[in-house]
Amino acid sequence: MKLLVTGATGKLGAKIVDTLLKTVPANELAVSVRNPEKAEGLKAQGVDVRYGDFDKPESLDTAFAGIDRLLIISADGDTETRIRQHTNAVAAAERAKVGFIAYTSATDAKESKLFLAEVHRFTEEAIIQTGIPYSFLRNNWYLENEIGSIQGVIAGAPWVTSAGNGKVGWALQQDYAEAAAAVLTGTGHDNSVYELSGPLLTQEEFVSVLGTVLGKDVPLLQVDDAKYAEIMKGAGIPDFVLPILVGIQQGIREGTLEIESNDLEKLLGRPLTPISEGLAQIVK
Repeated sequence: MKLLVTGATGKLGAKIVDTLLKTVPANELAVSVRNPEKAEGLKAQGVDVRYGDFDKPESLDTAFAGIDRLLIISADGDTETRIRQHTNAVAAAERAKVGFIAYTSATDAKESKLFLAEVHRFTEEAIIQTGIPYSFLRNNWYLENEIGSIQGVIAGAPWVTSAGNGKVGWALQQDYAEAAAAVLTGTGHDNSVYELSGPLLTQEEFVSVLGTVLGKDVPLLQVDDAKYAEIMKGAGIPDFVLPILVGIQQGIREGTLEIESNDLEKLLGRPLTPISEGLAQIVK
């Protein structure tokens, strides 16, 4: 049985590979990376490091050759770029006749109105069309996504949001990584869809936990989208990123991440890392 993880030197990918290496012999694990030099540490451990670029389909044919179970980690970039790259990856998986595809998707991808969901909706459908057994890992929100805002709070800034009372299912990347590893190595996951999420919290509830972890009151500043963009710009966020951040706030406000599910705990076979503990790790 040969497993392969794409994007294995990224933040999530690295955690998934580290988790897999605790139970999978290194010679049964392959990774597909754009820059093999970044994976020298994995190669030294006996992992099969392969060059694969989602924009070079011929490289994926070589990277995916002989693979039984594949994890495609969604790429970064704008919607058009990601759809093109994911299309290439799925087509290469079909040509390589892989036996199973797991894919890191987004909350409620098929129905979600969040602008980020379009890529995932397209990719899920492309995978279904191959006829290859699949598992869609619909990750809600990484706690690590908030590192910049947490650093701002530590420096004395308020927690700024235009998300209103919308709820988010924050969880540590490590929990999502362990769930992905469980699906890639486990059985009974064919043609499955998992909504992976921590407990749903409002911004107010989240900030309350953060304040407890930091041992201080954290002011919460609820603003409209225009003011939010203005404050983020003042904090040094590049102009091209501002619409993305505002779109995320709007999506949260409209409830796009409010999907109740205990799938993450089920896959982990243990309770999730509490938000307070996750925040404490990040603050350290």
